[in-house]
Amino acid sequence: MRHVFTSGAFDDIRAADIRFLEEAAKIGALTVDLWSDEQIATLTGSPPKFPAAERRYFLEAVRYVSRVVEDEPAQLDGTIQVVRASTAQNPPAGAVVIDESAILAYPPVPICPANPRSDRKKVLVTGCFDWFHSGHVRFFEEVSEIGDLYVIVGHDANIRLLKGEGHPLLPEHQRRYVAGAIRFAKMALISSGEGWLDAEPEIDRLRPDIYAVNEDGDRSEKADFCARKGIEYRVLKRAPKLGLPKRSSTDLRGF
Repeated sequence: MRHVFTSGAFDDIRAADIRFLEEAAKIGALTVDLWSDEQIATLTGSPPKFPAAERRYFLEAVRYVSRVVEDEPAQLDGTIQVVRASTAQNPPAGAVVIDESAILAYPPVPICPANPRSDRKKVLVTGCFDWFHSGHVRFFEEVSEIGDLYVIVGHDANIRLLKGEGHPLLPEHQRRYVAGAIRFAKMALISSGEGWLDAEPEIDRLRPDIYAVNEDGDRSEKADFCARKGIEYRVLKRAPKLGLPKRSSTDLRGF
């Protein structure tokens, strides 16, 4: 197997960053050399938005990343370096340059197809997942310990209906792509209904055993719906990964 590596800050990971990682991983097993907080401050003149431990946790959850290292260039000898065209003014000899303008489309199909023979419980979560952060990653990780995780991302029109104009920050296809790129997710889809139960058509089709929400997403309508459908309704405590700060999309967005 070929091995490739790339380096960068990966400070505020978005869909375009993950698409770059996906393309790089097609060349070989991908190692990411993550810049330290000090490196970022030196290069940009300001500290990163997210500390190194949080950035690493997010990167390690991306299904296309095989390994994350920090300040270990000696371990990268003999691998193929991958760089972005937008930052590769003078790419190293032998490096593979990936042009972001050629990878703007996001795959419309689920990242990981369901396995109908799985004996694990099928667990479903719903949400906007607009500014995806380490708190979302942790929620996915916890839910995946219960069973196979299926993510239903709210469609744009319904998010505006529930949250008002200016929402969502990112379009539905990008939000679905990022959620599906997290290795804890079995499948990510976009809802097709309306209101707090906009995922009802998808729930009827997937027939989950459990509908999991965190405390912020707990609604009596959801609990009543699950009772009618014979689905276990489980509310998880909202807590960050040990050692990481608590994150909120609302706080990050500022509205």
